[in-house]
Amino acid sequence: MIQRIQTIYLLLVVALGVTLCFVPVLQLDTPESASTQQMWELSATGLKDIMPVEGAEPVHLQGLAGLLVISILIPLLALVDIFLYKKRILQARINIFTILLCLGYYGVLGIYIWLATTVIDGVQWHIMPWAAIPLICFILTSMATRAILKDEALVRAADRIR
Repeated sequence: MIQRIQTIYLLLVVALGVTLCFVPVLQLDTPESASTQQMWELSATGLKDIMPVEGAEPVHLQGLAGLLVISILIPLLALVDIFLYKKRILQARINIFTILLCLGYYGVLGIYIWLATTVIDGVQWHIMPWAAIPLICFILTSMATRAILKDEALVRAADRIR
């Protein structure tokens, strides 16, 4: 199980996915021309005010659970996938679903950026380097899927010879 290269790829996806649950991926701030400077960080756990202003009302974005759900599902599916090494076709299908989740993460992030710009007037957003984690997970899961399908082709070829 551990000697297969796809297991290493999937273990990396698990490690990166767990990291994604705790790091901020987006920074929002008010422009410098604004009367009060405010700054927020968006992570899977929600929007956190990192420069609170006295007397300012807190900003609430509705429906931030999407990032949390996707951030939890990516490493969870990769971990389950590691232990399905005897069912290679199921492994490949779960990997394809994980790939779609990695791409969906950016769709949900885009929706939150749009939502933040409509709720907070004049907010500027900056993507942080941690936002590349789903892309790295996408690449690693694609490589794992390719290795799983190679193993399946090898097993089918060996069965044909018998």
